[in-house]
Amino acid sequence: MADSKVYFFDMSMTKDNIITLPNTHLRERSKKVGIITDQIRDLIADMEAATLDWEASREHEVGVALAAVQIDQLIRIVVVRNNFDDKKDTSFQVFINPEIAKYEGELEEDFEGCLSVKDIYGKVPRYTKVRVKALDENGKPIRLTAEGFLARIFQHEIDHTNGIVFIDHIKDNPKAFYRLGDDGHLNPLDYEKDVANNSILW
Repeated sequence: MADSKVYFFDMSMTKDNIITLPNTHLRERSKKVGIITDQIRDLIADMEAATLDWEASREHEVGVALAAVQIDQLIRIVVVRNNFDDKKDTSFQVFINPEIAKYEGELEEDFEGCLSVKDIYGKVPRYTKVRVKALDENGKPIRLTAEGFLARIFQHEIDHTNGIVFIDHIKDNPKAFYRLGDDGHLNPLDYEKDVANNSILW
């Protein structure tokens, strides 16, 4: 079905265009893209620009991926960095209408952060292997198997398209929440004091 909605984008998007909790749009499901237009491609460029600008402002973090909802566009698009280990490589791969076709491997806990959850990290259980299907920016089908950190990224970002934030997976685990310090180290949070009754997070 064709997507009749018209989108307007600002090609100079920065980190300030990234929405954060408690913005309620982060809890909403995104809509599928019907037709991949030039406006959709402009949105993709906006997403990449906002991610890189956010990264440039963070000494100890890398912007590895972004979902369109994070720049307040409820559309099922995700961009993922091609190289997580080299900040000089600013290229991305685009996934339109991404879905996880199959979860495989084991559930494994590891740290996750989010551009839309300021300074909070969590030890989140994710599957170590997933099969993903999507479209690229030209509408061609993509099918891939992701393992390890990349599998975690896809689960995190596809959650965003479904209105789920990583903290939702660990809300009942008092020992899972951490804050990133100025020195780049993760420090455990006091769950009752800093998390449970935090009106920003919930």
